[in-house]
Amino acid sequence: MGLRYTVAITGASGSAFGVALLKRLSSNPAVERVTLLLSPTGKRCLLDETGLTPKELAALPKVELHDERDLGAAISSGSYRQDGMVLIPCSAGALGRIAAGVSETLVSRAADVCLKERHPLVLCLRETPLNRIHLENMLRVHDAGAVVMPIMPGFYSHPTTMHDLFDTFATRVLDQLGLREEDPRRWKG
Repeated sequence: MGLRYTVAITGASGSAFGVALLKRLSSNPAVERVTLLLSPTGKRCLLDETGLTPKELAALPKVELHDERDLGAAISSGSYRQDGMVLIPCSAGALGRIAAGVSETLVSRAADVCLKERHPLVLCLRETPLNRIHLENMLRVHDAGAVVMPIMPGFYSHPTTMHDLFDTFATRVLDQLGLREEDPRRWKG
């Protein structure tokens, strides 16, 4: 069986980073399924920033869109075989709910399951400036086993388009999931 991942796009600016990751996962031959979750404000940011709808993302190969209110979905159970989850972008609100163990949506429940089952959980925080609560929440989720990976694209690869920035960051996220894809934009020293 192939790998199964969950991607959540929450209500922070930077949904194009989530789209880039979703496209990379859906085209990876090792990946069997990608569960897509969008918070209500994530849907709004997605449309405002990319012009894409959830239905268009769900049309990508291997992608299954789930309603974030469906707490009975398979990914809400620790017995579901999953290989990791990424919140990209991860809002400060989603970070706070995960740090506090509040599981009122499928996004926060699936993240909680990843932590308790010790599956990779990557939180691509998109917030600035950071206040003390954000910083403490980042430390809490880090100590619980998550990878905190704020959206900070690299410029060493001399990007010529915004898509270069999105894809380079997606490569770094894939690394955190153990999917080491070749990318000509990697640092070569």
